[in-house]
Amino acid sequence: MLRLPATLMGASSSSSSVTSLRPLRALRPLRSLSSTPHTSSDKSWQASGSEIQEATRKAMIHDLTSESLTSIQETVPWFLSTLPPAYFRQTTAGIRTSHLKAITALRGVDMGLSLDLNGVAEDGRRVVTFIRPGDEKGMLLSQIRSLPKYDVPLTRVGIYTASDASMALNVFTYGSPLTDGDAQDDDQPDSTNVITDLAREVFEGERSFPGVEREACEPGAVEEYIGRCSPAYLNNSVSRRFLKQMSLYRAVAGTEGVAVEVEEFDANEYKDVGSGSTPLGKMWWVDSAIANSLPQYALEYFARVMKVNDLNIVRCHLDQVDDGENGEVTQLRMLVEPAKGGNGSDFDWKRLQRNLKRQKWIDPATADLLDKHPHLGIRRSEIITAFSSLLHPIMSPSNPVAYSKANIFASVTSKASIDRVAEIASFFIEKFDPRTGRMSESDQQSRAAELVKSIDASVVDRASNELLKKCVEVVSKTLRTNLFLEDRYALSLRLDPSLMHDFDDREHPYGVFFSHGRRFNGYHVRFRDISRGGMRIVTPGTGEQLALESGRHYDECYGLSFAQQMKNKDIPEGGSKCVCLVDTVGMSKENKNFVMRKSVKAFSDSLLDLIVETPETAEGALDYFGKPEVLYLGPDEQVLPEDINWIVQRAAKRGYRNPSAFMSSKPKAGINHKEFGVTSEGVNVFLDVALREVMNIDPTKDEFTVKLTGGPDGDVAGNEINILFREYGDNVKVVGMCDHTGSLEDPDGIDREELLRLFRESLPLGDFDTSKLNPKGKLHTVDTEEGVNMRNSMHNRVKADAFIPAGGRPNTVDISNYKQFLDADGKPSSPLIVEGANLFVTAEARQRLFEEAGVIVVKDSSANKAGVICSSYEICAAMLLSEEEFLENKEAIVADVLKKLRGFARVEAELLFKEYRNYPGALPHFSALISDTINTATDAIREEVDKLSPEERSKLLGLVKNHLPKKMAEMAFDRLETNVPPQYLVAAIASSLASKIVYSEGVNFVKSQPPENLSKIALRFIEAEVEVASLEKSLGGAQGMDSADKDKAIDLIRRGGVRSLLDVF
Repeated sequence: MLRLPATLMGASSSSSSVTSLRPLRALRPLRSLSSTPHTSSDKSWQASGSEIQEATRKAMIHDLTSESLTSIQETVPWFLSTLPPAYFRQTTAGIRTSHLKAITALRGVDMGLSLDLNGVAEDGRRVVTFIRPGDEKGMLLSQIRSLPKYDVPLTRVGIYTASDASMALNVFTYGSPLTDGDAQDDDQPDSTNVITDLAREVFEGERSFPGVEREACEPGAVEEYIGRCSPAYLNNSVSRRFLKQMSLYRAVAGTEGVAVEVEEFDANEYKDVGSGSTPLGKMWWVDSAIANSLPQYALEYFARVMKVNDLNIVRCHLDQVDDGENGEVTQLRMLVEPAKGGNGSDFDWKRLQRNLKRQKWIDPATADLLDKHPHLGIRRSEIITAFSSLLHPIMSPSNPVAYSKANIFASVTSKASIDRVAEIASFFIEKFDPRTGRMSESDQQSRAAELVKSIDASVVDRASNELLKKCVEVVSKTLRTNLFLEDRYALSLRLDPSLMHDFDDREHPYGVFFSHGRRFNGYHVRFRDISRGGMRIVTPGTGEQLALESGRHYDECYGLSFAQQMKNKDIPEGGSKCVCLVDTVGMSKENKNFVMRKSVKAFSDSLLDLIVETPETAEGALDYFGKPEVLYLGPDEQVLPEDINWIVQRAAKRGYRNPSAFMSSKPKAGINHKEFGVTSEGVNVFLDVALREVMNIDPTKDEFTVKLTGGPDGDVAGNEINILFREYGDNVKVVGMCDHTGSLEDPDGIDREELLRLFRESLPLGDFDTSKLNPKGKLHTVDTEEGVNMRNSMHNRVKADAFIPAGGRPNTVDISNYKQFLDADGKPSSPLIVEGANLFVTAEARQRLFEEAGVIVVKDSSANKAGVICSSYEICAAMLLSEEEFLENKEAIVADVLKKLRGFARVEAELLFKEYRNYPGALPHFSALISDTINTATDAIREEVDKLSPEERSKLLGLVKNHLPKKMAEMAFDRLETNVPPQYLVAAIASSLASKIVYSEGVNFVKSQPPENLSKIALRFIEAEVEVASLEKSLGGAQGMDSADKDKAIDLIRRGGVRSLLDVF
């Protein structure tokens, strides 16, 4: 095969063609192998003498000219008669000329019709042409995979086959479409008028066509759609097919959907295919509209499906249509015919449509597996790749090498295992096939036992054997899946949590969801039925880091969820977390962002598949769990406002109850954490109390120093420096910060106004004005190796009174490196750590730092809990208020929320240090103890409240009223029982009462109670509080008593009155 770039094809700036061929130069034969050297003037190939040389030259020119003319005379008629009319209509004269030159040259030298042309069209667009002999199966797919990766998208494709099957000529065009017409000839009628005339006839009922909606042809709608199309697309479209594609566009516009229609080809209606006397076999048009997809990949997906299904692509055209903020819709139309020997009459076209819809969302590993083992089909291939990804974090702890992600996939798809894993996938399909209904427990056990027996009999490799058996367990412990939902974006499983805990004795979460999609895997872990927590996106930079993150994917999600459970003690929701691991290795910034946004959509929508209650899910998703489930999400790392809006809108479209509550921090009808600094407000309260308690520093009077990880453009770090300067002014010096751009260090304090400028403008440290540095100040940027090292070690090196991790990856400080936080004398670089970021320091490292250096660590589940409380209030607002009500009163609501957040932080901080002063142990121990005590009390109280009658429960709603921000309670307290799900109200009552008891009476008061008595004592606590309040009021109004004695008596009653009334000490 010959590859010729445009420069070698003789393209010139004055030429109107994409490429042009220079006349072939006569080839010089090898010199004779004599020992006599030749000089540069030697011409041994021709006779000597100027006349003879001239005669020889003329003869050769004549011969070549005659041969070229003969070749041209033979090629041109063949070219005109065998290529389809569509080719001549849809390509420019210049492009056709370049193709004809190349084909003529190849035919003239009997090289065979195999050539690649890369050039630039007269309008500046890049054009790649493949010329190949015949139209063998899979040829288009291989060409697509070999296409160059330009920095502009693929915008048009034309696939043409000669009628004598001697040649395929495929044209791929990159770049923006023309705005002033394309290949249309001057004598052709205006295509817009032809289309609108036909649309009018359809709308008025004069004509009708399959797949063309009458409503889509309404006057105005057609013109609006035409305005979104390129002139090239308009000029090159058959009007009836254009209207059909318009209907497909309407079906997917503004979504992430794929619409596919199949129609048998009518040779009488379409004159564009074939020519001459060659008879045509049965063929089918496959028309598709693919929303918001990279066109080159969409084309590859569809070509792959055609290859797997033994369908030859006779013609193919690709165009893009503008879809506003949603990107573009790829219009792809293929004319296909069954491979030799088939007539298509018994082909399952419905199945083909389903498979084509899935192609946009399947992972490349699934596609590769399907290529290698076509008999598996898409569904089983996807199950196998999903199971392989799921197994990695389960199995790798026991042997990270043997059970690496690559080894797992290789093992389960090896020659020895492929039949067994296919049977396991079939077991999964049968268990959840809605056509056959639920499989009994006994049938499941029997089938699982048969598979295990078959594995033991046929798979001798130990690792493969164990992996396959684990796959069987995955099937048994999957309780719900979206496998049979037709328009799903990913494959999601609701798992029995015990599946994930073979090698540890950690507390099992309440629920685990796993989602596997194109270039991503995601976990959602929650510790209570009603739970909330953020969704974070993880995008490792290298393949090695991706493999490492995959192995600890579940553990990270579990750890974050457990930390969330600890910090959610003050709200109705338990702890949960989503972690979506996305493979963007080697991608450009633009493509990385594109894949991330796609992954967020696919992950969240696949979760909705398993929790919305609609006729579609009731019919298509068999349920072995037996209970409805409610999830509440929030934004975390790399989740953007556009993601939040899409998720809420999608939840509404999917029929989720209270869709606004599904995702917090909505840009308008939410409380943006970064804008209002909600997490940092709580962090700063803990810092304030800790400085006073540990360092004997009054930050409002005394100077102190702080270092932070995270940049001024970050949520927690940026807002924390703003709050520090707001509350303490010149008393505080920020001596160190680091973020993704570098490290900024200054022992005399980083310039306050410059830091605040970066904060206000959402700029990273790399944008710091170095002219504002003090003499000892230094900015290290990550564009040098030294800068990277300084950034990565800032948190260990820089000395400060307090260190606030407010950004960075989990487990940055662990048991292997905690000593780096200490200097040569064993003294810590900071004696106080207040964890604004989750899991920055591991539990083991915290303990060692405390034992060896006396470092006081305020644990994340306490320090940064304000963010989750704020998100919980957003959920309440979404359930109780309309969007208009919220927006009208947002300022007052936010002010009340911030006041509540500071209050929750202060009561815990004071109890935390009180417990630390009175009992032995490190501070994180007491932080965990407080969380555990409140959660234990909440669970006990919830069980008791569940038993109450609705009337008895209503009497406890005052607890929820006191929990709500003041303005929200004033506006909507009377809506609680009508707007809020009963199980949420029960959780709200229980959590409000539990936190109230623990914060007022202490940990030991609750811990000392037998579990069976705790809930009863808690309900009596409310009555005792009322009685104590009444007694305080009476004492306050008593006459004849010394005021000092009166105050002392009231204080004593307040401290011990409730316990005395409960008779609990």
